[in-house]
Amino acid sequence: MTQYKNIEIENLNIFYREAGCPSKKTLVLLHGFPTSSQMFRNLIPKLENDYHVIAPDYPGFGNSSIPSLEDFDYSFDNLSRIVEKFLNTLNIEKFSLYLLDYGAPVGFRIAKRNPGKIEALLIQNGNA
Repeated sequence: MTQYKNIEIENLNIFYREAGCPSKKTLVLLHGFPTSSQMFRNLIPKLENDYHVIAPDYPGFGNSSIPSLEDFDYSFDNLSRIVEKFLNTLNIEKFSLYLLDYGAPVGFRIAKRNPGKIEALLIQNGNA
């Protein structure tokens, strides 16, 4: 069953969906633009029996904090840094990334900085 959670990263509320058993392989779903983790609402239940699934909303998207342009750098570099810190805070050491659209440049940056943590990259309509 999908759980709806929040965690604070750098004074930002990061909303995320989580399902499945944490002892199973972790699959991180990174959403596209202009959506949120809501786009995975039908996919997560199909994966939760086989994987530990995590789907965060980036800052400025969905149910996460929406800081002003003056207070937050909405670059792919910064979004990837926040998502990486989010995963580290949740103690996710090994994971696969499902990258859709806008999630690709976010996820590619995470993978480049952490190649030893990445088990697989699943890319759909992602720009590089």
